[in-house]
Amino acid sequence: MPGPLGDPAGAAPLHRFAALAAARAEHTATRAFFTPRAGAWEERFAYQAPAYEAAVARMRLRPGQTVLDLGCGSGRALPALRAGVGAGGTVLGVDLTPAMLTAAARAGRRGPAGLLVADCGRLPLPAGAVHGIFAAGLLDHLPQPRTALTEWARVCAPGAELLLFHPSGRAERAARHGRPVSPDDPLAEPNLRPALDATGWRLAEYEDAVTHFVARARRRVRASRCGGSPGG
Repeated sequence: MPGPLGDPAGAAPLHRFAALAAARAEHTATRAFFTPRAGAWEERFAYQAPAYEAAVARMRLRPGQTVLDLGCGSGRALPALRAGVGAGGTVLGVDLTPAMLTAAARAGRRGPAGLLVADCGRLPLPAGAVHGIFAAGLLDHLPQPRTALTEWARVCAPGAELLLFHPSGRAERAARHGRPVSPDDPLAEPNLRPALDATGWRLAEYEDAVTHFVARARRRVRASRCGGSPGG
């Protein structure tokens, strides 16, 4: 008779434990990196606020909607997101590092938005509750980008907007770190487009310029129960 590790039923709990342990280690490393930097983060990158505002303007937000800023850091996008959804909308800044949300509150961003400590790959939100997601400098740093995209699609309503942003282009960032642009970069269009397609999104806009990176996608309309195909 096979032991508990020799059959699928026994292996499943071990796999879940390994995944949990890996996620916890990733969380610890992320917090260890950002916590000592959080206090100076806003002052260091405040000059990027106009670029964040311009990026948010590409999203088709409407008054009364619910929008997330995932990996919000000190919250540079939060005022622009609030302007997009108006006083009747909901804006939530999500970050894994409590010290970053403290920096956001110190910068006055608790007024425009709620602030939540959470893993962006396991959002404590119901399905279909969100109309827009803004994520700056996040997706390419996640260990499983497709898993994150799937989770973001879960919490989004059909037609919701996803905006992936960075205030510099991929080539500029690679040069800054002394390396060439990797063909395995999750943000390269040949990699990003199929990843979005496979996780419930449709890429609507892709722009990798010297001064910025923007990829805008829309949550696909789910197939009807009569067997219709998903809409764009």
